[in-house]
Amino acid sequence: MAGGAVAVTLMHGSSKHKIEISSEQENKEPMLQDMARVIAQVTGVPQQLQKLIFKGKSLKEMEQPLSVLGVKSGCKIMMIGKKNSPEEEAEIKKLKDFEKSTEQLSHKLEEINGELVGIRNGFLAKDLQSAALNKLEKKVKSTAEQCMKFLEQIDAMSLPEDFSDCRYRRKGLVKNVQTYLAQCDVIESNILQELEKLQSNNLALAD
Repeated sequence: MAGGAVAVTLMHGSSKHKIEISSEQENKEPMLQDMARVIAQVTGVPQQLQKLIFKGKSLKEMEQPLSVLGVKSGCKIMMIGKKNSPEEEAEIKKLKDFEKSTEQLSHKLEEINGELVGIRNGFLAKDLQSAALNKLEKKVKSTAEQCMKFLEQIDAMSLPEDFSDCRYRRKGLVKNVQTYLAQCDVIESNILQELEKLQSNNLALAD
């Protein structure tokens, strides 16, 4: 058994599983979230749908080490929860595809912001800055439009009440896209400030 690992017996319905839990971080003792991750792999029940019970008490503090919760090798853990239906899994796949697409928005915003920082730090000739800033403004507006389209598409997904895993994932996805949309607003505001500075400087030189 790996150093720091904890071996427990998992009771799930009529099934019994011997599982070994170790931390994903080197030289760290396993936490409750590590156990939930292993249980999800073994049973197919998503972490957010698991109800973990130890000695009659519900385990909920995911950031707590197992040792603090009193869980050690040889203990028995009961889990209540069920796998997603094939129909829900199909919807989850759609959401995962959305997640991959929205990650590209994050990379795009990082690139735009990096270019803006470069212009601010004087890495571009003065006579080229205005055109470059206008180009960045178009890019950030295009990214904001993509964010809005994603939100519309995600909102259009019809998810039954009992698709709790799907609803949980969709909520997180919407939150991420809204964060990217807010970043678009901040970056666009910074671009406009730089354009105003350039215009003011040009007017001052003209005078």
